[in-house]
Amino acid sequence: MFDFGKNCLRRKSKSGKRGARGLLGVFVLFLASGLSVAQSANPTKGGDLVVALQSPPPILTSAFNSAGFVGVVSAKMLEGLLSYDFELNPRPALAKSWDLSEDGKTLTFNLRDNVTWHDGEPFTSEDVKFSLMNVWKELHPRGRSTFSNVSSVDTPDDHTVVIHLSEPAPAMLSAFSSYESQVLPAHLYEGTDISTNPHNNAPVGTGPFMFDKWEKGNYIRLVRNPNYWDEGKPYLDSIVFRYIPDAGARAAALETGEVHLSTFSPVPFSDVSRLASLDNLAIETKGYEYLSPIFLLDINKRGEYLGNKKVRQALSHALNKEFIIDTVWYGFGKVATGPVPSTHVRYYMDDVPKYDYDPKKAEALLDEAGFPRKDGGMRFTISMDYSVFGETYPRLAEYIKQAFKQVGVDLELRSQDIGSMIRRVFTDYDYDIMMNYWYAMPDPTMGVTRLYWSENIRKGVPFANANGYSNERMDEIIVEVQKENDENRRKALFEEFQKIAQEDVPVIDLFEMQFFTIFNKSVKDHTTGGDSVYGSFSETYIAQ
Repeated sequence: MFDFGKNCLRRKSKSGKRGARGLLGVFVLFLASGLSVAQSANPTKGGDLVVALQSPPPILTSAFNSAGFVGVVSAKMLEGLLSYDFELNPRPALAKSWDLSEDGKTLTFNLRDNVTWHDGEPFTSEDVKFSLMNVWKELHPRGRSTFSNVSSVDTPDDHTVVIHLSEPAPAMLSAFSSYESQVLPAHLYEGTDISTNPHNNAPVGTGPFMFDKWEKGNYIRLVRNPNYWDEGKPYLDSIVFRYIPDAGARAAALETGEVHLSTFSPVPFSDVSRLASLDNLAIETKGYEYLSPIFLLDINKRGEYLGNKKVRQALSHALNKEFIIDTVWYGFGKVATGPVPSTHVRYYMDDVPKYDYDPKKAEALLDEAGFPRKDGGMRFTISMDYSVFGETYPRLAEYIKQAFKQVGVDLELRSQDIGSMIRRVFTDYDYDIMMNYWYAMPDPTMGVTRLYWSENIRKGVPFANANGYSNERMDEIIVEVQKENDENRRKALFEEFQKIAQEDVPVIDLFEMQFFTIFNKSVKDHTTGGDSVYGSFSETYIAQ
């Protein structure tokens, strides 16, 4: 049981903050050593890398499914046009150069000319055109917004792509990573149902590793691509992704060397300091800059209770976000004030409606909404769906259940694997609240606005607007900010966006997350840019 009364909170908060400072101190000491960020001069060829996954991916392409662990695996096989450094500046990938016109309406990519698909077919501009117009723009939950201003794509030759925009799209150049916009082979997808194409589970890509085997519920094996365009790479012979659902078991596998690396804060927070002190292991917090993750509650407003704005505001007041960070998340986070994270320095604002922890105000709002306590003390019953990523998710779910009970709302908890949750939430709309983290991405139009845009209510599209939220003024802001090149005007639009979002509360933003990777020190060059959690591992090797 969580005791979240004021006295207990003060007591636990202090110890939680001490623990957080201690763990973060470990990271600072590690990063100062530069063990993983600095690239090595003499990489060793060969070796089989074992990576632990917390949750099995439901599919093996993130071209239209942005679930976190899909990208971890798929970006080793399928690539984007660009990659990004730690400051999120674009770097060449499948595109060797690019040019944006002065009016911001024409973007030209020059592609590499020595790239082939894993089946031997040449990679051409037609693959990019097909992927952009038929996959990213139509099926990707963020791509529908990011690429909405793309009017046409020309392919004057096999290695040139010219993207024409109806209006400028300031955020688009940040969207061509191997996670966000994977290029799919047109010759294998054209004329098919893209969402059910068998190559979604056995990808044919251009990346440094090729699909070999997927034993569902157990492991996925990729093998070295001998014809990779970046000559001499990759260095590894294979990568095996093992599904290890238990956090303690992942920690033990890392400690013994059975597993080399695992991402997205894969071990119990309580175990981080001990593991980081071992001679064979280290911690890395870089490589997640591209994501800017926020932990949130997505609220389905189609129902009788949660369709009422006062109820959503009340539930926001019922949650003690500082307690969540300090006690459940061991200090690895920062209270969110709204949908735009503080990492988006240009657009973030603090002057928005806030929902401080105030159970009495929550009770009053629920009464005003017309849902008084009944016999037994409860007002109504709703459910919350979540997928289990380690021990913290069930603990947080249990805290939320108790917090809601305190104000008279009975919460039924439903845990499931990520594939089942995606189906239930985004296809069936069979949910009241979904507990999950969400990527804000380098620009709010890429990761934030998709939750609030009514045009993004797309049944069956994962991580789109499943909650049914629709606000005419919000839609106008989202459309305008996608094409606005003037920074001052963009900032003003995002400020209005944040105020409306916090007033309507279709989403309860809890906290900004900080992920970490834990790895065996023999593994080198796994974190080389701001999008490395979804990197290709073409430069990664195991030192002998």
